[in-house]
Parts: sequence; structure tokens; C-alpha cells
Amino acid sequence: MKHIIFKYLKVTKRMKVSIIIPVYNEEKTIKKVINKVKKLKLPVKKEIIVVDDGSSDKSFNIINDINGIKKLRHHKNMGKGAAVKTGISNSTGDIIIIQDADLELNPDEIINLLIPIMKNKTDVVYGSRLLGKKNVEHSFFYYFGGRLVTFFTNLLYGTKLTDEPCGYKMFKTKILKRIKINENGFGFEPEITAKIAKKRIKIYEAPVSYKPRNKKEGKKLNWKDGIKAVWILFKYRFSN
Repeated sequence: MKHIIFKYLKVTKRMKVSIIIPVYNEEKTIKKVINKVKKLKLPVKKEIIVVDDGSSDKSFNIINDINGIKKLRHHKNMGKGAAVKTGISNSTGDIIIIQDADLELNPDEIINLLIPIMKNKTDVVYGSRLLGKKNVEHSFFYYFGGRLVTFFTNLLYGTKLTDEPCGYKMFKTKILKRIKINENGFGFEPEITAKIAKKRIKIYEAPVSYKPRNKKEGKKLNWKDGIKAVWILFKYRFSN
């Protein structure tokens, strides 16, 4: 891995990746996530943009005590999509990736998504938990929901994705900033996928590991989000 990284170091030394971390009531994990991202070694510069989306717990207090990051805050909860949009509008990087604040995805693997862009294989990379080895979903419900959303994505847009709902999504900034994001909740993810696919931009997938959590541990997605994701895929197939 180090050999690959340094092979592209000269080419990418002026590049910067913006790592956007949307946060809503993640006091148990946010410090660990930010610290892992801060320690992350990449062959490009990085900026860390943490957007607190109106947390009612101690998340923002924890964020506010951490140096070396860009801190933004919504005074009321507006949704993950809204937090990501705030992060995008405040980013200065050539590349943008979304990093969830719950540690289900490992920041050490951001390099897996970055390498295909460094190799000029694509402008967009999604993580795939299905391509990652030894990943086990914690319930059939979430597994089935993810496969259903992926199925309709491929059916409607002619893509060949294995894991559309995966939270790791990386874009060249010039691509992402040309897309108007309307959805403020979790629906921003199928919306972005739909609009990327309609532009015939290739989406490359990279394997990532996955450590699922349940509702008691703070998981926020539910069956309604899966149904809404499918609806959004249909919606943007026939509209902008």
C-alpha cells in the first residue's frame, strides 16, 4: 500500500481532500472518529470539516474542544443531507468524501477510495461493503433494504453497483459542486447517485470493511428510509 501511495505522491502533492463529517447526537463516537481522521496518512493534503446538525447531546461541545478541524453548526436538526451540503459549500479541496460519525466505517480505508481517483480511473468512488471481505450485516432487515435500494438503482439507471447505500462516497469536487442537492435527509445519497448516473459518470466501487451497530447503539436509519430511497430513485429518474 505504501508503495502505491508514494508512487502517486509527486502527481498529487498539490491536491487536497475535504473530509466532511456530518454529526447528529454522536457523543459516544465523534471524538474517536475525528482523531482517526486526523491521524490518517494520505498522499494529499486534507481538511476536516465537521458539521454538527443541531445535536441535543454533548456532540458539539466535544467537537468544539478539538483543534485542527473546521467546525460548523446547525442550530436545529435539518438532516444529514443538509449537513453534507453545508460541508460542501465550505470545502476547499479538490476531492470530497463523506465520513459518518458512528465508526461503522473505518477512516483508515479512505485511501481505498482515493487510489482509483489518483490513478485517473474515475471521478467518483463509492465504498462497497459487499466487496469487502468478512463483512456481516447485523440483521436481515438492513441487508435486504440495502440490496433493494441497490437493485432499483441498477434497474433505473443502468449502473452495476453492489452497495449503493454505503456511506462512503468520494467525488472530485468539480463534479459534486455542479450537482444541485435538494434532499436534506438520508435521501441525499440516492439523489446524488441518480444525478451522477444520469450524467453518465462512471461510479467506481472500492471494498471497505463494516462494523454495524443497532438502534440501541444509536443507529438512525429505519425501514422508512429504505422506502424513501427507492421513491427518490424513481423521482429523479424522471425529473431534475
